[in-house]
Amino acid sequence: MAQADSYNEDSIRTLDWKEHIRLRPGMYIGKLGDGSSADDGIYILIKEVVDNCIDEYVMGYGKKVVIKVKDTKVSIRDYGRGIPLGKMIDSVSKINTGAKYDSKAFKKSVGLNGVGTKAVNALSSTFKIEAYREGKVKSAVFRTGVLDEDLPIGDTEETNGTYVEFEADATVFKNYNFRFPFIEKMIWNYCYLNPGLAIYFNGNKFLSKNGLLDLLENNMDAEPLYPIIHLKGEDIEVAITHARQYGEEYYSFVNGQHTTQGGTHQNAFRAAYVKVVRDYFNKNYEAVDIRASIVAAIAVKVMEPVFESQTKTKLGSNEIEPEGKSMNAFVNDFLKEKLDNFLHKNPDVAESLEKKIKQSEKERKELSGIRKLAKDRAKKANLHNKKLRDCRVHLTDKKDERHLDTSIFITEGDSASGSITKSRNVNTQAVFSLKGKPLNSYGLTKKVVYENEEFNLVQAALDIEDGLESLRYNKVIIATDADVDGMHIRLLLLTFFLQFFPDLIRNGHVYILQTPLFRVRNKKETRYCYSEEERQDAMSNLGKNPEITRFKGLGEISPNEFKYFIGEDIRLEPVLINKEATVADLLEFYMGKNTPDRQKFIIENLKVIEADV
Repeated sequence: MAQADSYNEDSIRTLDWKEHIRLRPGMYIGKLGDGSSADDGIYILIKEVVDNCIDEYVMGYGKKVVIKVKDTKVSIRDYGRGIPLGKMIDSVSKINTGAKYDSKAFKKSVGLNGVGTKAVNALSSTFKIEAYREGKVKSAVFRTGVLDEDLPIGDTEETNGTYVEFEADATVFKNYNFRFPFIEKMIWNYCYLNPGLAIYFNGNKFLSKNGLLDLLENNMDAEPLYPIIHLKGEDIEVAITHARQYGEEYYSFVNGQHTTQGGTHQNAFRAAYVKVVRDYFNKNYEAVDIRASIVAAIAVKVMEPVFESQTKTKLGSNEIEPEGKSMNAFVNDFLKEKLDNFLHKNPDVAESLEKKIKQSEKERKELSGIRKLAKDRAKKANLHNKKLRDCRVHLTDKKDERHLDTSIFITEGDSASGSITKSRNVNTQAVFSLKGKPLNSYGLTKKVVYENEEFNLVQAALDIEDGLESLRYNKVIIATDADVDGMHIRLLLLTFFLQFFPDLIRNGHVYILQTPLFRVRNKKETRYCYSEEERQDAMSNLGKNPEITRFKGLGEISPNEFKYFIGEDIRLEPVLINKEATVADLLEFYMGKNTPDRQKFIIENLKVIEADV
């Protein structure tokens, strides 16, 4: 009864704007993270500010944006019109305050709720903003969303525009650091979607002249089988080709938002492309053969887009407003006219396309029998009992936001998988146990995926046989020992993914689990050290003669300890493909025949660490 009586007027709270954002940051920027994933919150903070710069460019003001990131400090300067000085503070500290509500030009924008920079302000330990307009400047500084400095309007020689400087709050984003490749990819996408806009990042210039055509040319790992088809219309742009690779590769965007999980616009494109190609050749080719090895980009602009998740990575809108067309009809009508005309005007491209379709058809038929046998073997191997300890999220077929947090650890041996299995979060973390070293798949055909039991079971566990749309885990984490054998297994797994499922890595799904090399402790405190530098620091801070343990393998770490390494403080290193290196080049260098270049690389990068333990 006493507990019931405690529920009264004093129990009801009203949070101000910054308190609510700080209490529920996921509602505004998605997951927090530590910077190891491209969709972690620290990158969303950058995006929210840059989005405003892009809006200015779209409106015809300012053709340059300057971004600087040093350690944890970020600064962003555009050369648009600058925020009206009298409303500058309101625009970054009052929810539902902005200029996008009534302007027709902003009707096809992602962020229409007036929250963007307010979230950045509230989630930053320091947030500084300056607006420059017609020789005048207005400056303000906030601390965790609280106005700390409100300087009067003064004179300036700065060109019109807005300057924002912030530092993400370390009490909210714990142990974070920026990975520049993620920022560079974000910047390139802005440039591809806004040809002519120059973005400078830490002194380097990013510029695209040909939009999605440049995107495909700069991101393809292999030479296209025919010149890239580049088509543009009102509110839609596509670029299409095929390459000598496995799977289907798509880059899709809605109103400038990179929809990494696709959605209705990408599905509409896939269906419409098949229909147009069938109609052109007047042959009922299988859809899988038409789309096999396709590399395509699609960008659409829609009114008030509806996304399936807070992170806006998958479009859910089925209609194009105000036209009233379905997404399928809108995309189909565009391709039916533009792509069909292109193929008629370029018969050499059409010939190359049909040749590729027939080749894919032949390969599929040759593999069909093997695929059926492989699936039967996977069932007989009792995958979900012996090799895979699944997570509870997958007990339901309904997909929701929880699936974005799912992970699978691919481990070597029973001891390591046993420790992780006992200490994991059974709701969202799964474990797959490898048996011995995988086969070196470099240079082999996809036939080996079905004939090799380990590869077949890995593919079945991830459910990626027909592409990433059915991928069961958002993060595929390779968890091997930090010794020569562990590194070799790691390299063999990466070779397998790069050879047959490169999109898994391109789309940021593959990670390396970082586990501590040392445990340093005294009677009062225990520290886990991931490097020799951390070990030295722990020794100097824990007094005389602390106990030091050198972990030689994952199997030596008890489940009670392992829970600290795969929980909230998990350290993951994303596997990234350098923009300058193609998949073919990487595989040839690391897994091809021994060459002087590789021998030189090994010698130059060989490190011998002598630990005083």
